[in-house]
Amino acid sequence: MLIKILLLLIFFAVMISVGLYCRRNSTDVNGFVLGGRSVGPWLTAFAYGTSYFSAVVFVGYAGQFGWKYGIAATWAGIGNALLGSLLAWVVLGRRTRIMTQHLNSATMPQFFEARYGSKSLKIAASVITFIFLIPYTASLYNGLSRLFGMAFDIDYTVCVIVMAVLTGVYVIAGGYMATAINDFIQGIIMIFGICAVVVAVLKSQGGFLAALDGMGHVVDTSVSETPGVFASFFGPDPVNLLGVVILTSLGTWGLPQMVQKFYAIKSEKSISTGTVVSTAFAFIVAGGCYFLGGFGRLFSDKIDIAANGYDSVVPTMLAGLPDMLIAIVVILVLSASMSTLSSLVLTSSSTLTLDLLKDNVIKDMDEKRQVFIMRVLIVVFVAISVVIAIVQYRSNVTFIAQLMGVSWGALAGAFLAPFLYGLYWKGASRIGVWCSFIFSTVVMLANMFVRSSFPTLLQSPINAGAFCMIAGLIIVPVVSLFTPKPDRKVVDDAFSCYDEKVLVPQSAALGESSKK
Repeated sequence: MLIKILLLLIFFAVMISVGLYCRRNSTDVNGFVLGGRSVGPWLTAFAYGTSYFSAVVFVGYAGQFGWKYGIAATWAGIGNALLGSLLAWVVLGRRTRIMTQHLNSATMPQFFEARYGSKSLKIAASVITFIFLIPYTASLYNGLSRLFGMAFDIDYTVCVIVMAVLTGVYVIAGGYMATAINDFIQGIIMIFGICAVVVAVLKSQGGFLAALDGMGHVVDTSVSETPGVFASFFGPDPVNLLGVVILTSLGTWGLPQMVQKFYAIKSEKSISTGTVVSTAFAFIVAGGCYFLGGFGRLFSDKIDIAANGYDSVVPTMLAGLPDMLIAIVVILVLSASMSTLSSLVLTSSSTLTLDLLKDNVIKDMDEKRQVFIMRVLIVVFVAISVVIAIVQYRSNVTFIAQLMGVSWGALAGAFLAPFLYGLYWKGASRIGVWCSFIFSTVVMLANMFVRSSFPTLLQSPINAGAFCMIAGLIIVPVVSLFTPKPDRKVVDDAFSCYDEKVLVPQSAALGESSKK
């Protein structure tokens, strides 16, 4: 117990120290929200990865999808690495950094206003962001109760409050730069932690081959009568597994807290290095989480899904580990939760301040006042998330947990296509963007309230969210082709940034030689 507490105290002390150290970089809006657009490749890559993977993935998704799909759940981690990280950096990274700086936008709603010439789009996007990020923020505490109950004799309420307060302190003090540096530290912990946990759990089952053989003998006739299906390449339900891969991978392309990481990229080198580092991080962390969860059924004699839910799978798998390793797991899950929480509250506060309050509610808001209001709102958002998390825990309300899945689908479904086409296609129109916003939010809210009326495949919030993202990619161009064309001046101004000439060394681009 002494070792566990000591590790926690060291961890918390480092987080707070970083926040206080970064205060000098957070005196204006650009510094507080984007770190002055001077964040290096490793910090940006780790900020992206740690915001991506939270305790929801490690405890909730890994346990749930590992139980449902067996070893095939690892495909979700592979998809997160290739589609959610590698391709996202390649397709969005450079263009996002160039155009957002040219349009002087610090948030995704600001981008929509400047790119499409519509203030109402900015307000709508900020409202959608505000509504659907709150339940996502509250869900980050899920899973902590079981792990802390396993490792410490500490009340869940105390755990949640301490985590929230410490996260709030370093974000309020140091802004994005403090978040990025702490994300790097927390990311290192997550990498070593997940590797140690996977090795220890497999070792407890006799090693990888013995564990794989054990999975081959698992039979659940309620899922599939095919022998060895939970150890197979695509598992018992490849169609629904594909929905998981799409939502958790392609979804990052439309999540404000993820895309905003590209706004802060420092240089061209940061993009190439960040792409490699972010992809490797996702392979290790996401791949490790889902791979670990894939062996959950080996512990089925100790797990009662009907009584305790899927959140009990991973904690049960870890219960027999040595105390030192359990302490590392607790730090791992805290790191995953705090890094994502810091990103979400910073995104929420900046969006509400810059896109809703500034000029609409409060006129002539100077830089100092904007930063102050963002700091106040961080306190508000953290407090709301704590209250929701505690209410959910004490009353066993499942509504919030369901809303978390809905929030991913609504945000990514509404924003992915308008943002992607906004970077690449001059023909995208305001009405096309409005249709994407409305379609995804309506479908996901309907999925939450009248789910039984949906087709069987789309009753799952995960499949519905994946459907909304793909539908948006079709809706925006189709509607744009049959509605009034966008303002040519606005479009040409936005895309002019790509035509600016820059000097690069010959190692980066071949020049024409005058020698014959």
